[in-house]
Amino acid sequence: MRSLAWLFMLAGLVATKSLVPQQLLAAPRRPNVIFILTDDQDAHLNSLDYMPYVKKHLLDKGTHYRSHYCTTSVCCPSRVTLWTGKLAHNTNVTDVNPPYGGYPKFISQGFNENYLPVWLQEAQYNTYYTGKLFNVHTVENYNAPFPAGFTGHDFLLDPFTYDYLNSTFQRDREPPESYEGEYSTDVLAQKAYRLLDEAVSAQKPFFLTVAPMAPHCNVFMNGTGLDDNPVFSFSAPIPAKRHEHLFPDIRIPRTPSFNPEHPSGANWIKTLKRQNDTNVEYNDHFYRMRLRALQAVDELVDGLFTRLHEYNLLDNTYIVYSSDNGYHIGQRRLQPGKSCGYEEDINVPLIVRGPGIAENASTDIVTTHTDLAPTFLQLLGIPLRDDFDGDPIPLTQGQIEAAQDERQEHVTVEYWGFAAGEGIYDFDLSAYNNTYKALRIKGKGYNLYYSVWCNNEHELYDMITDPHQLHNLLSPDTNPDTNPDLCTILNIPLPKLISRIDSLLFVLKSCKGQVCIKPWRALHPGGEVSTLKDALHARYDHFYEVEQTTRVRFEECVRGYSLEAEGPQFDLPDGNGGNGFVRDGLAWDAWV
Repeated sequence: MRSLAWLFMLAGLVATKSLVPQQLLAAPRRPNVIFILTDDQDAHLNSLDYMPYVKKHLLDKGTHYRSHYCTTSVCCPSRVTLWTGKLAHNTNVTDVNPPYGGYPKFISQGFNENYLPVWLQEAQYNTYYTGKLFNVHTVENYNAPFPAGFTGHDFLLDPFTYDYLNSTFQRDREPPESYEGEYSTDVLAQKAYRLLDEAVSAQKPFFLTVAPMAPHCNVFMNGTGLDDNPVFSFSAPIPAKRHEHLFPDIRIPRTPSFNPEHPSGANWIKTLKRQNDTNVEYNDHFYRMRLRALQAVDELVDGLFTRLHEYNLLDNTYIVYSSDNGYHIGQRRLQPGKSCGYEEDINVPLIVRGPGIAENASTDIVTTHTDLAPTFLQLLGIPLRDDFDGDPIPLTQGQIEAAQDERQEHVTVEYWGFAAGEGIYDFDLSAYNNTYKALRIKGKGYNLYYSVWCNNEHELYDMITDPHQLHNLLSPDTNPDTNPDLCTILNIPLPKLISRIDSLLFVLKSCKGQVCIKPWRALHPGGEVSTLKDALHARYDHFYEVEQTTRVRFEECVRGYSLEAEGPQFDLPDGNGGNGFVRDGLAWDAWV
């Protein structure tokens, strides 16, 4: 009888359960994130074409954001922007080494208590990280203090971060450990798998970052950025031995911008000499070594997906793949490197896969590294912060379609200081003047890049007719047959166009928060203008061409972020005067 009664009771429980709303039976699982962040990976030299596992697991199963941009095209400032959601002029981390950058600068600006890993832990996420965090995170200062916000970590440390065969990692609170003779990406892969195992065993939602240093060049560092006179020796990336003979006949894509016959660009770039055959041959070798170094990263991606499948986590995990900045080799006669504002350096891979993400899809909506921290928070159901300079990225097909008309069309691009060549051929030291403010803007019927250098030279490229950025529309030196006053874009004369984009750049170069996201509202608080095309209407000619006389300019070229050198700053109309914009007497907080 007891067994019969038990059966009836069990049947009653089952019946009752069927009547209870599903959300009351068990809380939905919070999603996990795996973020794979490579170092210096290009979007324009076809590197993704040589990564079959990235294609299989990510491109074929996720969404490719083809117009994703970093905002400062060098490692440390870009990574700080990525982890904080703030542009470099708002983090004040603008270089890879002290005094203007590196891990010590990150610490001094107070971000160790106020960045994404900390916010994730506050939201009850476990956080794990292996690989490169920041430059000048070293065997000497790794614990002064420890990076906050990690449940478990295993960081690459300087001066061995970029030594493919002599890496040093530092795990949790343990002392650094050397892996001399072992291949860095393979060591990192094992650490990533271990951290994934730990994350799963903890039975809590997790955020795991895997940050290999490939395909960055190999660097022997005799000292670090903490030393007075460190000596760095650059060479091509080093692949794992099993990959060293791949792609023997591959060459850098011979696009029109590769080692062009005629100089282009502005400032020090237009002074570069054309590379001879020996130089070109070496750079082809450098390119092949980058592709070979990425093969171990590709295998790492496959290893992570294999384990996610074994753990049955693929239906509840978002996998995001990106890089800190892009890369050039030979374009505009440049030696291997980054640090410029051209498309090769600022346009970087971004691929997202996960629940609700469209498969085998791509989009050209504009996104930037300032958007990643807000995206991660929104994805995980964590409230957004008011001081983000970026907006969450549309992820579902419906969101992407809506964003075609609603999302911002601009990228703020900025850089300070030195541009280093990373091959065996160096270039003129005028590269110390590599400070500029720039604007990348893509809308319906227009696709532009505009920059102002610290020597106050200007560049403008119409990337619909000149996608390789070879013909600076504002330089009679490189375009002797071009009269800027006779050129048109959208049937608009260039002076009229420049008045708009110069005003937009003036806002963006010192923007904060929502002003960075919706800069046209700073110029038109009534909200009647939200795109460049709107601003080009004739009704605004007097406002831009007569009223707004203050333009972007520099007082001098300096190595870091110095307001004294930055020229006039955009001021909020708070009654304090200055060079800011006031429109129809409307107060700034009327719309913020």
